Amino acid sequence: MRYGLVVLSAGFSGLLSFCFLAVSIGTDYWYIIDVNKPNYTGEELSSYSGLWRINEELHKAVVIILPMSLVLLVFGWIFGLVSSLACSPKLLTGTAFYFLICSLFTLTGVSLYIEYSNKAMKEFQRIVAPEELAYVNVSFGWSFAMAWMSFALELSAGLLLLLAAKVTQMKGRYDCGVAVTL
Repeated sequence: MRYGLVVLSAGFSGLLSFCFLAVSIGTDYWYIIDVNKPNYTGEELSSYSGLWRINEELHKAVVIILPMSLVLLVFGWIFGLVSSLACSPKLLTGTAFYFLICSLFTLTGVSLYIEYSNKAMKEFQRIVAPEELAYVNVSFGWSFAMAWMSFALELSAGLLLLLAAKVTQMKGRYDCGVAVTL
């Protein structure tokens, strides 16, 4: 296993995770309500929702945790760059656990959004007549999917950094001779 390839893969995973989470947080396609009523010619009934349109307690936690995870990813990327250049197993392991903790923040934010969405759907079902619900299709959107992909990439960055620490430790030397150019 080549150290440089593992470290670059971890860095790319971390960077891609940041990009996916940033796009996910900044877009409004977390929750999609598609109404397909036959012979309806009035105003559009379908809609979509993002993180920034709703003001409720559980939802406030989501809009705090996910941006905080985004900021933590920036620091993780910096820590990863420093630890990979230092080629230190201890620094690489610490940075790996940092990324794993970041992934827990993202997972928590997404899980809270799912909980919020379930509560909103129950409230929606309580208000709308059952015969009207037959025309309504509710789903999570691509913004939500990007947040999940960000979580997976954060997790993979952490695991790759753990692998890089193991590779460095197995080689028994701290000077890997890796040149990383950004």
